[in-house]
Amino acid sequence: MDDLYEANGSFAISLLKMLGEEDSSRNVFFSPLSISSALAMVFMGAKGNTAAQMSQALCLNRGGEIHQGFRSLLKEVNKSGTQYLLRTANRLFGEKTCDFLPAFRESCQEFYQAELEELPFAEDTEASRRHINDWVAEKTEGKISEILGAGTVDPLTKLVLVNAIYFKGKWNEQFDRKHTRGMPFKVNQEKKTVQMMFKQAKFKTGYVAEAHTQVLELPYAGQELSLVVLLPDDDTELAVTEW
Repeated sequence: MDDLYEANGSFAISLLKMLGEEDSSRNVFFSPLSISSALAMVFMGAKGNTAAQMSQALCLNRGGEIHQGFRSLLKEVNKSGTQYLLRTANRLFGEKTCDFLPAFRESCQEFYQAELEELPFAEDTEASRRHINDWVAEKTEGKISEILGAGTVDPLTKLVLVNAIYFKGKWNEQFDRKHTRGMPFKVNQEKKTVQMMFKQAKFKTGYVAEAHTQVLELPYAGQELSLVVLLPDDDTELAVTEW
């Protein structure tokens, strides 16, 4: 499992760098585990050069414990009896005329709890797109209503991999809304006044000297999960912290 944790961490950082290359000033919000677990299903059915390239991209080795590791990780993520709600769901949507290997179907279900559902992409592309969007909307409590926009699938589409993730939790140390106030927020070289929550309490903090960055941990109720905030020094560009 430690190897998988390290691989997922390396993949997350590499992906963040790629997503920020085009426009470093824009916000980037993504779930690395959603992407890596979905691609790992494809990797499970890949061979030869394709498998080698996917292994490199996902920072994985070709060992036999990869999918068992993802199964354990996803089971831990989706465990019940917590003070927060965190759920992930995988599903494959395949063109109904394609002959998907039974072994691949079974492995997706066994390791990723992912059913392969057949859809008529060639016959009714729009209905297939709406069906996928409805599935995602259901799994995200309506927060994501249209993951696939018009034109993202067409009659030549053979397979769509979808991962939905939903999180809802309360802070271990609650913020009082009446203390929210306008404070300066630095965007590149500019400063804007934005509404910020305010809380005076004791939290775990640290400092990464190499990146000139402060680190703050804000635990959620139960203290099993935390939000980790990185704040560069006033004279440090965000890019220094990111890279």
